[in-house]
Amino acid sequence: MANWEAFAIRYADQENRIRARAFLSDDNHNAPYPIDFYIWLLRRGDELILVDTGFDGPEAQRRGFELRQDIGPALAPFGVKPEDITKLIVTHLHFDHAGGLHLFPNAMLYMQAAEMAYATGPCMCHDVLRQPFTGEHVCEAVRRLYAGKLVFLQGDAEIAEGVTVHAIGGHSKGLQAVRVRTEAGWIVLASDAAHFYENFERRVPFPLVVDVEEMLNGFDRLHELASAPELIVPGHDPKVRQFFPSDIGEEVWRLDRGRVG
Repeated sequence: MANWEAFAIRYADQENRIRARAFLSDDNHNAPYPIDFYIWLLRRGDELILVDTGFDGPEAQRRGFELRQDIGPALAPFGVKPEDITKLIVTHLHFDHAGGLHLFPNAMLYMQAAEMAYATGPCMCHDVLRQPFTGEHVCEAVRRLYAGKLVFLQGDAEIAEGVTVHAIGGHSKGLQAVRVRTEAGWIVLASDAAHFYENFERRVPFPLVVDVEEMLNGFDRLHELASAPELIVPGHDPKVRQFFPSDIGEEVWRLDRGRVG
């Protein structure tokens, strides 16, 4: 079968962050360390798979992020409208990954069962664990479940030929990374299994973590899944924009042909 094209689409960022918000421990914790926010589009001929849905303007304002573009129009350079998406992989239910679920009415959601159990379970009684979730986003996922538009996964699974998901704990109970067969080899969209390259290169966990051991083991899993270390694509690193070529608009980077930097 043909390989997939894979694109990272930046929709938001935050410049005024420091390294303490990226690494659980760091000697240079007050140094600047910006963050980017992406969704990912996979394409093979007429087949489309969207990975995650970002957040909207009100959510950005409430949480102090700079929204560069709304999620729906972000797909326009591809000639894609939100209603064209019929397969949507939800890596986890944090606000920056599930905030646009309502924009994709025709999509079947693919999510780890453990993530729904976590986001609607007793752990959410703790403020610090609840903080990265937004109740309305979780409720939208529940509505999709009752509408017959959600597939629960138990661990690793195939979404389409050449696209698989892999349960990797640590950051959230039901986090999953996405493995895609491309011209460059097997690319791994780490999502928040690794926010930044430094997380898995230096093996330093991101500070928002449910299970540190699972996060560290997840770094090893990312290497096992990717054809090469340079084909691991972290979920929030501005360096993605340096390492991969710009394509189809100023906020799109093409991943499937490999790194250029």
